[in-house]
Order: sequence, then C-alpha cells, then structure tokens
Amino acid sequence: MLLALCSPTQAQQPKKVPRIGYLSVLSPSSDFTRNEAFRQGLRELGYVEGRNLAIEPRYAEGKLDRLPELAGELARLNVDVIVAGGSTAIRAAKNSTKLIPIVMAHGSDPVALGYVTSLARPGGNITA
Repeated sequence: MLLALCSPTQAQQPKKVPRIGYLSVLSPSSDFTRNEAFRQGLRELGYVEGRNLAIEPRYAEGKLDRLPELAGELARLNVDVIVAGGSTAIRAAKNSTKLIPIVMAHGSDPVALGYVTSLARPGGNITA
C-alpha cells in the first residue's frame, strides 16, 4: 500500500486545441452563410468550436488593404492552419507565412495565379 502511495502517477497532459485562422475579405454578416457552412463541416468531422477547436476569424470588411495586416496577425498567433477565401486573401496569407499551412476556401485557378505548382502536388504551404 505504501508503495502505491509513493509511486508517481501519470498526470494527463491537456490536449492541445487546434486553432484555425479564418481570413475573409468580407464582413462577418456578409460571410455568414459561408462561415456557418464551414463550421457545420467541422462539426460533422467532430470539431466543435469552444470544445475541441478554436477559430480565430479576421474580416477585412471589404477593405483589401487590411488583408496583409490581418494575415500577419494570424501568423503571429501561430495558428495551426489558415483558411483563406478569395485571391486577395490567399495572397495576403501566402505573403505572411511560409510555415503555416494555408487552405484555399475558394478562389480562381491556383496554378495560374502561382499559388501552387500543380493541383496534384501543390508544393509549399498552400493547398486547394
């Protein structure tokens, strides 16, 4: 009994909650439908914001010149992934980090724009 009391117990390490940076050209109200679909897709995969997932949203509210600053904030927060929609937001995210994975939520041809080498093998940190 004494040995059991003296032996060190394994403390459970708290799980790291993944953080997604969400970068949008739009405002929260204009992006509501897309944002809700995004969250619903995550819920279907078992990820619930506030329970086992954190989302760091950044909205440019139509002011494209704000995108580099907002993308930089997400990079400084060291989120696990950045989800960016639209060519301008994707470019801002790409220019803000070479290490954080970037997922293109929607946009034009990523190969033609030079974001990825090919769809089969994107290379770099951007994927479609």
